[in-house]
Amino acid sequence: MSGSISPWPVVKTGSSEHPIKTLQYLLRARGHSAVVDGLFGPQTDAAVKAFQASQGLTADGIVGPTTWTALVVQVKKGSQGDAVRGVQEEFQFRNLSGDPSKGPQVDGIFGPVTDASVRGFQQALSLDIPSVKVDGIVGPVTWQALVSGMLSF
Repeated sequence: MSGSISPWPVVKTGSSEHPIKTLQYLLRARGHSAVVDGLFGPQTDAAVKAFQASQGLTADGIVGPTTWTALVVQVKKGSQGDAVRGVQEEFQFRNLSGDPSKGPQVDGIFGPVTDASVRGFQQALSLDIPSVKVDGIVGPVTWQALVSGMLSF
């Protein structure tokens, strides 16, 4: 790491893998219909364009920094729903054990395991980026670090 948060990824129709499932969970959290399948197909494209239009953004279906920033939802211990599933999906993406039962489950409930994972992630980031707060709150900075793939191998 270079002492700064990695840039938001740019994803669009045809993209697959990380962070498409997280994108789909965030679209659902914002009230848009999306199947969480990890594929940026026609339905995800339509949901992205509808979201962009609803936010007064250019509705081009390309998810870059402006769209990500508008899309993320702050979550913390006690939060529930699809935005929490997006956070949990990020930790499953980083789970190298091969055992999906390790780490936070993608259940939409921000409980103690998700809280510990978020705080551990923030702590690791803060070693190189002192401005990162270890507060267990997934706000814009933590979302950007997660979605951009930081601390994944």
